[in-house]
Amino acid sequence: MAGKRRLGVTRTAKLAALPMGIMAKRFAALSKRIVTGAERGEIDERLMAEAAEQVFSVLGELKGGAMKIGQALSVMEVAVPPQFADRYREALVRLQEQAPPMPIESVHRMLDQQLGTGWRNRFASFDEKPVAAASIGQVHRAVWADGRPVAVKVQYPGADEALRADLRSGKLLARAMTAMVPGFDAKPLIQEFIDRMDDELDYRLEAGYQRVFARAFGPHDPKFFVPRVIASAPKVLVTEWMEGRPLAEIITDGSRAERDRAGLLFAEFLLSSPRRVGYLHSDPHPGNFRLLDDNRLGIVDFGAVTPTPDGLPALGAVIRCVLDDDYDGLTDAAIEAGFVKPGTQLEIEPLRREFGPLANLRHGANLHFTRELVQGQVGRSTDMGNFSVGNMFAFTMPADRPDLFILGRVYGGMIGICAQLGAEGPFFPLLEEWLPGFAEPEATSA
Repeated sequence: MAGKRRLGVTRTAKLAALPMGIMAKRFAALSKRIVTGAERGEIDERLMAEAAEQVFSVLGELKGGAMKIGQALSVMEVAVPPQFADRYREALVRLQEQAPPMPIESVHRMLDQQLGTGWRNRFASFDEKPVAAASIGQVHRAVWADGRPVAVKVQYPGADEALRADLRSGKLLARAMTAMVPGFDAKPLIQEFIDRMDDELDYRLEAGYQRVFARAFGPHDPKFFVPRVIASAPKVLVTEWMEGRPLAEIITDGSRAERDRAGLLFAEFLLSSPRRVGYLHSDPHPGNFRLLDDNRLGIVDFGAVTPTPDGLPALGAVIRCVLDDDYDGLTDAAIEAGFVKPGTQLEIEPLRREFGPLANLRHGANLHFTRELVQGQVGRSTDMGNFSVGNMFAFTMPADRPDLFILGRVYGGMIGICAQLGAEGPFFPLLEEWLPGFAEPEATSA
């Protein structure tokens, strides 16, 4: 226990050193600029590179809950400045794959505690070598007593303590991320994980959500497959086995057709489930989605799920106004959606400078997601030349939608993964079908 405590202190100290080190470098850079007359752009570039070095160094040494952070940050990879993108991608891949396997004795003890000492009688066979590692557990392949192939997810002993420590330390990592990717604030993301931590640690809750999704889509759904739950306990979950290629693999070496298909299905699942299921899968990193041999999208890991009893909010009209370059109608649409205070008039020119290039996207039904598209928009959104104090005070958060941050994170992740895939296809019809307000209003006869 003392060793674990010392390790936690060491991790926290390393994370705490990140923002302090960056601040010190900024002060040193300012002094150097005064003395040497170096250009600001040159100094900023060097500071960003040094911040990136610190981020990569710490990411390479963290485990446990930090792996969860890495999975979440992986969807933001397309927004990272191009000069760091390859190294950022490599660091996150290492972070997500480096969890050492649990000793088989620990696996057996956990199964004894969770499924009873006669758990072996429930399986025809059990592969003691794990096939996958997650942030708080690992997955074993097995055969249920009735002959069905199953996946057995077993939580690491002490995962709750490690997750709490690393997620709290992750707030400090978030500050360093802001130095590398100006305008990107990871602090609310980490806080959300902390708030949801107890839910994610109880596999019975995950099993309940997975059952709801499996019933809603059904075994014969033509586009989506959710493995059925076979058995569950607080720290063990047994589900149907699912073969398929993870989206991470499709991103790396999938064919053009596979990437387009995966992107369309991924977007449709996240857009349609709030209405079809009444819930939103809220962990959209590529490891949780697989393209199956029958071209369906398979979905796993329902530990993070958000209730959406009223479906998605009426954001569609706001997005449609931006894409149609209709900034005259944007204020009314934003007021109706509850995001702008009634009686307020938005300053249009800053918004047009920030979002105007997106109007070029809506030519026909097809949309092509690219890294350049996302990086360009991130650059415009963080450009102080597009900042408006009036608009900042005009926007508000609807009091009846406390889940909007989660929705923004999930759909931001959707865009990021579609850009990683480079997916192209009829995305606009999906928005018209599933995003309230996006479809053109029908003309009424006089």
